[in-house]
Amino acid sequence: MSVATMPAGTETGAAPEQKKSRKKLVIIGVVLVLAIAAAAYWFVLKPKGPEPAPEPGEVVSMEPIQVNLAEGHYLRMALALQLTTTVAHEADGSKALDLAIATFSGQSVDTLAAPEKRAQLKEKLLSEIEHAYHGDVMDVYFTEFVTQ
Repeated sequence: MSVATMPAGTETGAAPEQKKSRKKLVIIGVVLVLAIAAAAYWFVLKPKGPEPAPEPGEVVSMEPIQVNLAEGHYLRMALALQLTTTVAHEADGSKALDLAIATFSGQSVDTLAAPEKRAQLKEKLLSEIEHAYHGDVMDVYFTEFVTQ
């Protein structure tokens, strides 16, 4: 049996060349992955910053309603909704009136006479209205508020 041997310089010279080209490919691959990740962050995942505050648009006034309070009393109230400029359709006030009835029904006259308690109830109502109208309403105003 004869074993053919290659010259010594040829075998040792090919292995380091192959290792160098493999390292170059790995480095190029890593740089490419980092570039793609940076582009994805910049165009897709980058925080956009704070959203601009909504601008006030039309104010929609509603007819007064009567709400039953505790101990046989009642509240006559009328609401107006401050819409944002992004509202493209006419606002239906039925959701707001329903939420107002649910919020104020059963309250005592003393509670509604206290300015801080009335302000808390108004904030609760506004929060529920903003949620129900998906951000199309930015404020609610009492245009009539009479207890008896």
